[in-house]
Amino acid sequence: MRDLGFRTLDLRGGGRAEDPSTWRGLCSRAAGLEGEADAAARAIIADVRARGDAAVCELTSRFEQRTLTPEQFEISREARAEAAARVSPDLRAALVTAAHGIRVFHETQAHADTGLEIEDVSLYSRVAPLRRVAVYAPGGTAAYPSSVLMAGIPAKVAGVPEVILVTPRAPDVVLLAAEIAEVDRVFQIGGAQAIAALALGTATVPRVDKIVGPGNAYVTAAKRQVFGLCAIDGIAGPSEIVVVADATADPELVAADLIAQAEHDVLACAILITDSEPLVPAVIAALTRQLGDLPRAEIASQALREHGAAVLVDDVAAMVAAVNAYAPEHVELLLADADAVAKQITSAGAIFVGAFTPEAAGDYTAGPSHVLPTAGAARFASPLGVWDFVKHTSVLRLGRDALAAQAPAIARLARAEGLEGHARAAELRLRETT
Repeated sequence: MRDLGFRTLDLRGGGRAEDPSTWRGLCSRAAGLEGEADAAARAIIADVRARGDAAVCELTSRFEQRTLTPEQFEISREARAEAAARVSPDLRAALVTAAHGIRVFHETQAHADTGLEIEDVSLYSRVAPLRRVAVYAPGGTAAYPSSVLMAGIPAKVAGVPEVILVTPRAPDVVLLAAEIAEVDRVFQIGGAQAIAALALGTATVPRVDKIVGPGNAYVTAAKRQVFGLCAIDGIAGPSEIVVVADATADPELVAADLIAQAEHDVLACAILITDSEPLVPAVIAALTRQLGDLPRAEIASQALREHGAAVLVDDVAAMVAAVNAYAPEHVELLLADADAVAKQITSAGAIFVGAFTPEAAGDYTAGPSHVLPTAGAARFASPLGVWDFVKHTSVLRLGRDALAAQAPAIARLARAEGLEGHARAAELRLRETT
């Protein structure tokens, strides 16, 4: 049996001295900060700002070896329908099943206006959908029609009038997913140049209010830099999972869940946290067996070797503490009392409870969006949801008596801040009239 290189970190009381430091390093990961892609993204954004469609065409040719004219950016509805029709009935049925679950779940997230009325005071927070949003779907080592559903459907449930999909080299199944998600327009452009075009607007590409969806390092860098021109969903890092397992866990299931994440990308993170020392070699043996005939074995093996680990802890409390410190995108609970532990986890994008809830169900059919915070952002960020596609506007109305009651405090606070004009604006409204 060849050595997989899946490291073990011992955080138990008598563990190796260097392991806690290594674990802290894994927990301090971050995505989207200054990096090599930033300078390139900055130059691309500046070029698109200056030259618009011409820059998008030239950059697409340079980076993707595709020749496009502005007239070819958008895929027509007829071409989309023809592509969708080429997808097999079985695959279409699977997408429809996934879409139904996603739509039904997100319909529970509908936002309502909130506020209050007291005598002659009316204060409201009014909810309205964004006007136009873009979903970015990468065109890298794998196609992700599920991501189109997971981002496009919540936007439509929120009531966004125009949802745009941007994706380079869209395969038929992605275009079918766009149809099922009721995406309005599809542009076959990608990379940082697509992000710039969406944020700035060009003669051909409409400016959007928000960009959602993951991409490569250049897309991520561009999204970070256009924030302010439009909104973004967050800064996406490599995909990640923490599997929390005790002695009752099936090593084959643990290995399967680790591989399911590791096969995404060589940068993917797959971590096992356990209080059962015998489970670790059993999982490593299962990983080796399952990788033997995995089509993406090379990718998964590199991810497990370079970004994976088995972490030994003392007990359930230490498991929970380790999960919350790592703040994973996904956490899978293969435990005797998974429900009780799930209630204690406060920092995770999505929690998968029990042996019959694989992370793969969350990726495709369960319902909640699989667009989740990564790289420790689960400490403060949320999954993509209907809330990402609405905005709130405060609406205030005071009658004369209400303003009269508040005016002394308004004037005192304004003058304390050196803003005499603010005070007068309130007081003038209450002047006596004849």
